Amino acid sequence: MEIRIRTFDELSKEELYAIVKTRIAVFVVEQNCPYQEIDDTDKEALHVFIQEGEKIEAYLRLFPKEEGVVQMGRVLAVPHGEGLGRMIVEEAIRVIRERKGIRQIYIEAQMYATGFYEKFGFRICSDEFLEDGIPHVGMILDL
Repeated sequence: MEIRIRTFDELSKEELYAIVKTRIAVFVVEQNCPYQEIDDTDKEALHVFIQEGEKIEAYLRLFPKEEGVVQMGRVLAVPHGEGLGRMIVEEAIRVIRERKGIRQIYIEAQMYATGFYEKFGFRICSDEFLEDGIPHVGMILDL
């Protein structure tokens, strides 16, 4: 199982299509949350994913939040419970640690997933807030 890391310009049309299709299936359809899934952040993001055939099994994107801080978002693993989420987050943390000048990783985590991120060392840094009707909190990982 290979983890792929691509800038927007490096993504093939097929990879981009598979990524968007999976993100919509998880975040819009499965979570019953209509929102504008495709945004301009994709153009500046680093896309980290595991693809099996034409199917995306795990995905996340990394993008600059502010000086010295990278934001991690759109984290997903399908199917759930097979360790793919852990694998993709570990790889993202490894990639970010290799970059000079990055001191923190920030994520807006759904409340049910905070325990998952705490296993990597993330800590809650905000009050609970609603994002597209779903409870979230800000979390940071100091590098």
